[in-house]
Amino acid sequence: MNIALIGSGGREHALCQKIYESKFTKKIICIPGNAGTAKIAENIDLDFLNFKKLLVVLKFYKIDLVIVGPEEPLVKGIVDFLNKNKIKVFGPNKYAARLEGSKAFVKSICKERGIPTANFKICKNKKDIKNFLKNNKLPLVIKADGLAAGKGVFICKKESQVIKFSNEIFKGKFKTSKKLIIEEFLEGEEASYFLIVDKNNLKFFGSAQDHKRVGEKDTGPNTGGMGAYSPAPIISKKIENKIIKRIVKPTLLSLKKKRKPYTGFLYVGLMIKKNEPYLIEYNVRMGDPECQVIIPRLKTDIVKIFSCAVTNKLKKIKINWKKINCMTIVLCSKGYPGKYIKNKIIKNCEDIKIKKSSFIFHAGTKVINNKLFSNGGRVLNITSTGKIYRNIRKNIFKIIKKINWKYGFFRKDIGWRIIK
Repeated sequence: MNIALIGSGGREHALCQKIYESKFTKKIICIPGNAGTAKIAENIDLDFLNFKKLLVVLKFYKIDLVIVGPEEPLVKGIVDFLNKNKIKVFGPNKYAARLEGSKAFVKSICKERGIPTANFKICKNKKDIKNFLKNNKLPLVIKADGLAAGKGVFICKKESQVIKFSNEIFKGKFKTSKKLIIEEFLEGEEASYFLIVDKNNLKFFGSAQDHKRVGEKDTGPNTGGMGAYSPAPIISKKIENKIIKRIVKPTLLSLKKKRKPYTGFLYVGLMIKKNEPYLIEYNVRMGDPECQVIIPRLKTDIVKIFSCAVTNKLKKIKINWKKINCMTIVLCSKGYPGKYIKNKIIKNCEDIKIKKSSFIFHAGTKVINNKLFSNGGRVLNITSTGKIYRNIRKNIFKIIKKINWKYGFFRKDIGWRIIK
């Protein structure tokens, strides 16, 4: 098969590597890709949000299947557009992609279906905020309604913070929406649960625990993710059954009743409180960096899985996993998630010899004159597998030390919940 992969992050490099290993893969193009994908695929520098130009490229390369990595093209309707033009694509339609594109949409489904989530209010103005503050205790959580690249959530311990962050959203800090959600702060342990879904079936696709805050001990502002590990020990079989029965199935049924059934990756962001799962958010794609710790554990051919999903045959395939653990630590540009330095050379990355149990997934990287440079806030995902998380993390530290990139930083406490 000729396969096109949309995106340029560490998630896309991990997916690209697994697609490259498939016996069904003939050729891969990455749009736009990064320095890592360039080694195993053909990168094409194209704005993937320009669907008409994208279609020309896909037809030129005789693409059999498109895999969409990031959320923005999904929310903007890339699946509907490509399906209309008779090109197979793995991902949800525009309506179903609202599960990530609008937090208000998700909360409405939660209310309609009785899905366990934090007590909330959809707010359009300052008056709505004041009314919620009167009846609810701090801390509270403010969430921008639309897409915000993982940076639209604010935990507010003071009323002044609630006013500040809500005003910023109302004034259009995030261009996708001037609406917001205010909700109670749920205490517990966060976890990410992943599924692959077709119109009639769903299959487990791994669990992970991410580290959102930029600083150690989970301090500082939210990021796209500083590191992760898989599987997530907090998700027992009993909790998993509750996630499917109380959260996932009612959501998918709601979409199906609207005649907009879901297909694609489904990322269920959870808070586990006293062994009870609560929905925090949905994402309509694989997580990043969660993808980088789930994909190395996958045994089943990923292209076969995608093919079954787009033809509604997921029921026929069994997805198998390696009996190993996996961890990734994100090497970031100094200053991230604020203003960060770009275009800094990374001298040692290409020359490092690593074991087969480890991977360096590229995210914000590019090649200029055969030299590797940084090109984003999250630059490299140093990933390793094994049996014991403590040893896996030590191995990652060794690789980071060898890279020795003076313009970067990373969290040294990834996995603190499970490494005591």
